[in-house]
Amino acid sequence: MSDAGDAVRSRRSVLCGLAVALAAPGVVAACGEPTRTARKGGVGGAQPGTKVAAVADLPVGGGRLVDVPNGGRLLLVRPAEAEVRAFDPTCPHLGALVSEPARGVAVCPTHGSEFDASSGEVRRGPAVRGLTAVPVAVRDGQVVLA
Repeated sequence: MSDAGDAVRSRRSVLCGLAVALAAPGVVAACGEPTRTARKGGVGGAQPGTKVAAVADLPVGGGRLVDVPNGGRLLLVRPAEAEVRAFDPTCPHLGALVSEPARGVAVCPTHGSEFDASSGEVRRGPAVRGLTAVPVAVRDGQVVLA
């Protein structure tokens, strides 16, 4: 085919794309960055010693997404009775927040990356690295930022 034919096809593709964008802006918006919840992952502006949850609220062998005072969210997990760990629940692939763990796995709802709930390690991609650990401690039955 000639260069003129390619140019016509290219203009047609651009114009069709523009028509779709004007007719269905929600469709184009869905192609952007993943939607995040109102609170992003991580500790926000919270300082060490900030209480984030009661240990009793964390099931042994499971975990919960919790809001952090001063912004942010954490994934708290309790692999054993006397052990609590925390992770930034932001998927390292594209930044969506992972789900609360089920059967030992936290899943990113955007592209299905899976993370081991007790270690934060990536089990299945497209993420190529695990969740970022956040230091916490247990004081008087409360999980606090360390």
